[in-house]
Amino acid sequence: MKRSTLIPTVLAAAALVALVAWALAPRPVEVEVATAVRGPFELTVDEDARTRLAARYGVSSPLAARLARITLREGDEVRAGDVLARLQPLPAPLLDERSRREQAARVAASEAGVRQAHERMEAARVALARTRDEQQRSELLAGQGFVSPTRLTAERLAVQAAQKELDAAEAGEQVARHELQLARVALDFTRGNGGGAEVELRAPVAGRVLALHQTSAGTVAPGAPLLDIGDTAQLEVVAELLTADALQARPGSAVRIERWGGPVELQGRVRRVEPAAFTKVSALGVEEQRVKVLIDITSPREQWALLGDGYRVGVRIVTRAEARVLKVPVGAVFPLPAPQQGHGVFVVDGRRARLQPVTLKARNGAEAWLAEDPRRGVAEGLRVIVYPAAAVGDGVVVRAR
Repeated sequence: MKRSTLIPTVLAAAALVALVAWALAPRPVEVEVATAVRGPFELTVDEDARTRLAARYGVSSPLAARLARITLREGDEVRAGDVLARLQPLPAPLLDERSRREQAARVAASEAGVRQAHERMEAARVALARTRDEQQRSELLAGQGFVSPTRLTAERLAVQAAQKELDAAEAGEQVARHELQLARVALDFTRGNGGGAEVELRAPVAGRVLALHQTSAGTVAPGAPLLDIGDTAQLEVVAELLTADALQARPGSAVRIERWGGPVELQGRVRRVEPAAFTKVSALGVEEQRVKVLIDITSPREQWALLGDGYRVGVRIVTRAEARVLKVPVGAVFPLPAPQQGHGVFVVDGRRARLQPVTLKARNGAEAWLAEDPRRGVAEGLRVIVYPAAAVGDGVVVRAR
């Protein structure tokens, strides 16, 4: 072969070999890469919930009467003692001795209810005084370093809970006295002592009108519901958790209230986990055992003034909080294939992916908490592959997107 044709032929053959080698060479797999960082980590129980009034009062007719038209409307404010409705008693029918004794027994029961409500209020006052003393003692010891901040926070929450119990007991006593007054009025009319005088139903507590059951004038029977009132400033949140999740939501746990329609996230605290569960059928037709968890809203009233009774909200109950741990995106951690056990991540080592076993401490919906192991390189700054594709394996060439 002539020299003039040999050189081009050799160059063409070399170019062809290089082209084939390039075509057969493995292509880098494009991956999404994240870096292990230190930061706060939380485990939460997320659930839909609803608001409800801590105390709701139903006003009903104590006797058969002619009801005058109620001028109040839903949302109207009322003060304790304001007139809610006016009743004109119907002519009393002839009652036998048994009926009169039954009404007298209702009066006696109402009187006993007033005494019981008063004792409950006094007990709540004693409990509040005791919790305040314990809080003051704990604050003194905390200043000397003998009490942990966690216990001091628990003592403060106990004082708040005792104050709420006292408020509820005082409102309960007012309601009991109101019911006693209605029972005595009804007894007077059964004895024929009413004289046909108009009866005024007054508000047992201050609040707002929540619902009207009887809007027009007409005849009502004894016990007929007329309207509901309640104080919308005394709202609580009720979440129905699965029993397994309810075991983690202990009284005092911090709660973040989301998706309620307002511009800010509200803060709350778990006040009580009810001891009895109930069966609820899910949207998929599965029977579930759930428990009601009661949550107090701790954010300032001005931030949630527009919330009302029965509103839907989302709650995030914090069951564990760590201030500074090593964490990666939850999509980077996966179970190791058999026969290996535990979890692993794909680490970016230069241009290749390396399988790295890790110890998973906990994970939530977004992040995974890893145990640090500097001997194996599991430390801050570790670059890991998030949601590795099936083509990614140990030693595979990768390229970050």
